[in-house]
Amino acid sequence: VQLQASGGGLVQAGGSLRLSCSASGRAFSRYRMGWFRQAPGKEREFVASIMWSGGSTDYADFVKGRFTISRDAAKNILYLQMNSLKPEDTAVYYCAADPSSRTVVPGVARLPRGYDYWGQGTQVTVSS
Repeated sequence: VQLQASGGGLVQAGGSLRLSCSASGRAFSRYRMGWFRQAPGKEREFVASIMWSGGSTDYADFVKGRFTISRDAAKNILYLQMNSLKPEDTAVYYCAADPSSRTVVPGVARLPRGYDYWGQGTQVTVSS
């Protein structure tokens, strides 16, 4: 299983980007999928997640009201719509998948160890 994240780029503060994440390889079940980000010199941090069935979402406080996670279940594509971008949003953004419901445990959905499959990351740079 390989996840491919795309849609990153350079944008001015206040601008928008939409990230996409698709999968290739063998089919796998999706219990939850998420987006994480990692800035230089910092740990990977949770951004948002979505339950594949039902669409329940969760967001880090620093993106609430600005980012929206969604999925196209028919096409098996995960999205992250990012609006009102700030320079501090600059990071490599990773999509991730939990196929085994590990993230059903409270709190685990916000931790990288809750996810088995990871994309290669897409760079988002926000200029001031």
